Amino acid sequence: MRNLVKYVGIGLLVMGLAACDNSDTKAPAQGANAESNASGQPVSLLDGKLTFSLPADMTDQSGKLGTQANNMHVYSDATGQKAVIVIVGDDTQEALPVLAKRLEDQQRNRDPQLQVVTNKSIELKGHTLQQLDSIISAKGQTAYSSVVLGKVDNKLLTMQVTLPADNQQQAQTAAENIINTLVIQ
Repeated sequence: MRNLVKYVGIGLLVMGLAACDNSDTKAPAQGANAESNASGQPVSLLDGKLTFSLPADMTDQSGKLGTQANNMHVYSDATGQKAVIVIVGDDTQEALPVLAKRLEDQQRNRDPQLQVVTNKSIELKGHTLQQLDSIISAKGQTAYSSVVLGKVDNKLLTMQVTLPADNQQQAQTAAENIINTLVIQ
């Protein structure tokens, strides 16, 4: 369990920093385009027990990171500013709100200016999940992070969506569009 939290924490930090690195290549997102982009390409994991859709500009980067384990799947756009990380870990007896609070505390230790947007239980097509949304700051840039925790087939599922937060409302809507496509069987 500790390793899973460590992976998620490292993923949050790496993706937050990656979202902040390319300040020269930022292009303003168009509202309707960004919102309609979430229904792009379908992704299926865990032998079809977990499916979701990604924006058309995001591709599978899982094999391009040399140190990742087989249980981690990474999808990002060409700039690395938009990313989705899915980690399938060992089951735990701890409640999802406890895990989300621990994750929030770890984020706050790395980023004292962390802004928690929401930390709530959500119902998604018959499954209870925990969602932690936050704004991460680094190098004067901000990234919107939405982490969903859930239990699937005796495994702990962690899905993190990280987007540039130049426009927080737009980033939040884009993250919700991805999360709303999540189907657990």
